[in-house]
Amino acid sequence: MATFSMSVGIMVAIAIGAMSPGPSFVLVSRISVSNSRLHGLAAAIGMGFGGAFFAILALAGLVALLQQVDWLYLVLKCAGGLYLAYLGIAIWRGAREPISVVPADGRSRFAVSRAFFLGIVTQVSNPKTAVVYASIFAALMPQDSPLALILALPPLIFLIEAGWYAIVALVFSTPRSQRAYLGGKVWVDRLAGAVIGALGLRLIGESLAVLRR
Repeated sequence: MATFSMSVGIMVAIAIGAMSPGPSFVLVSRISVSNSRLHGLAAAIGMGFGGAFFAILALAGLVALLQQVDWLYLVLKCAGGLYLAYLGIAIWRGAREPISVVPADGRSRFAVSRAFFLGIVTQVSNPKTAVVYASIFAALMPQDSPLALILALPPLIFLIEAGWYAIVALVFSTPRSQRAYLGGKVWVDRLAGAVIGALGLRLIGESLAVLRR
């Protein structure tokens, strides 16, 4: 019963974090509304794998290494920020490019595998997520945590992350959402690009601020 209670507490904390707006939400919603439900679900699964990867890092204690070796954490943070900034610029620049919603046969020039890859890369572009996971684990898990709980956490986090973004994909891949997107594509893409780019610049700025200290 104690193991179950700990699992529920950790899962609730992770779920709240997953539902907070960020580049992952922007990316999944945009992929879903501009392509197909399958593309959005592929991106959601990629987000789930990224979350499970960070959970494994936190449980393995590698986050502690990142926290002690400041320059390594800052390098990863800057790299993630640069990727998000690049992604934001790419979305902004493509705002005026014409696009048509995926037809009924589900065929699209945008490969489903690419949506999956973008989901993973976007999720792991922010190493701060691993630190958040580690903080939640440290706060809610006892020092002598049962092995069953440790082994269950990565797949459970995968289900939470993938499940939440699957809901996002289902909502934004509806015909109504796609029609609304096509009606305001330029401004929607520019807003998405600006949000993702700003989050990337924030990561870079935070890293540079630490270096100046």
